[in-house]
This record gives sequence, C-alpha cells and structure tokens, in this order.
Amino acid sequence: MTVLLSANEVAKEITKRFPQAQAQASNDAVLLKGEALFEVAAFLKNSPEFGFNYLNYITAVDYFDYFELVYQLTSLSHNHTVVLKTRCYDRNNPVVSSVVRLWRGADLQEREVYDLMGIRFNGHPNMKRIVLWDGFQGHPLRKDYL
Repeated sequence: MTVLLSANEVAKEITKRFPQAQAQASNDAVLLKGEALFEVAAFLKNSPEFGFNYLNYITAVDYFDYFELVYQLTSLSHNHTVVLKTRCYDRNNPVVSSVVRLWRGADLQEREVYDLMGIRFNGHPNMKRIVLWDGFQGHPLRKDYL
C-alpha cells in the first residue's frame, strides 16, 4: 500500500528550495503558484528523497472564481505519494506549464483537460482536442458552459 506523505513536510521542503513557489499545505495536498509548477515537479521527480517517477493523474476543477489543477504523484521506489495543486484565476485564458517533459503519461491527460475545461498547457507538444471534434465550440465541463 502506498503511503501518503505529509503535505506539510513536502511543502516545507519545497519552500526551502523554491521560496517563490509559495507552497502551502492543506491536510492532504500542497498548493503551488502556477509559475512554479514545472520547476517544483521536476525537483520532486528528480530528488533522491522524493523520487516521484510516476504521474497517477491530472484533473481540473472549476470553482467558478478559479480553476484548480490537481496532480497526484507517486514514487514507485519509495512507495509514497503526494497531491499537488495549482490554480488559474484567468477564466478567459487559463494557462499552466506542461509536465509532459517530465512524465510522458501527462500527454493525453493534459489534452483532455484542455478539451473539456479550456486550460492550456505551455510547452505541450500537441495541444489539440482529444475528446471533442475540432469545430466544437466551448469546453463542456466549465460551470459557465451552456
């Protein structure tokens, strides 16, 4: 069984290394500034103490005031997991950095989030719709979609 790492402890390590990331911890997740997502994710993947070499999932939630992206990372060698979150406050042009260069499994997941929620991923190699057709108007999982 995989052990959930303390979000507070992970946030402390992130803040030591990346003070600009403004890592805050809730009971079960670490909330990061969007600009720091890729840099922090690379650290969590490549550092020997964390070694998060597997991306379980990426999903997004529309809270109407902002979009929240949720990433679950797992270390297969250390048998632990952590949840990272970041927020996009611009409903007209929500953008975060792609993590495809770190985890190839993010490719289709980021495309799905883009297709259904309209959040773009900077640096994604093939940012196009995956579920709906090219001419489809809007993003149907947004709360303001009619």
